Amino acid sequence: MRSNRQQGFTLIELMITVATLGILVSIAYPSYKDTVIKARRADAKAVLMEAAQWMEQFYTENDRYDQDREGNSVVLPSTLRAAPKEGDTKYHAIALNPSATATTFTLRATPNSNGAQEADQCGALTLDNTGNRGVLGAAASVERCW
Repeated sequence: MRSNRQQGFTLIELMITVATLGILVSIAYPSYKDTVIKARRADAKAVLMEAAQWMEQFYTENDRYDQDREGNSVVLPSTLRAAPKEGDTKYHAIALNPSATATTFTLRATPNSNGAQEADQCGALTLDNTGNRGVLGAAASVERCW
């Protein structure tokens, strides 16, 4: 004898599964997004530190930060002008403050306007020749961002 019972999911079981997945995603996605933003900020900090080391080497070779021995203005190498250094998509632009002097400089990592770092509350990160770290246009503190 055959049974007329069908195998499969009921509509209620399917709705419970979809609701459970929705709750899990609503909890996990913001945490994931925050982690991605922090990782991109960490890339920018690493490139800022590398650029500061490059500036110190430049100073050692030229006895000043703003220009070389021939009088040419200092320019960061192309590998230190964006973060992350690898990949096609850049999330931060790294720049040397145009008001660098013979004895001082300030580097800045500004989030690009491609929307990827919009939710980052740290704004632009700065680093100067004395190692002082700062944030510009940020709602968050230096301690939280650095």
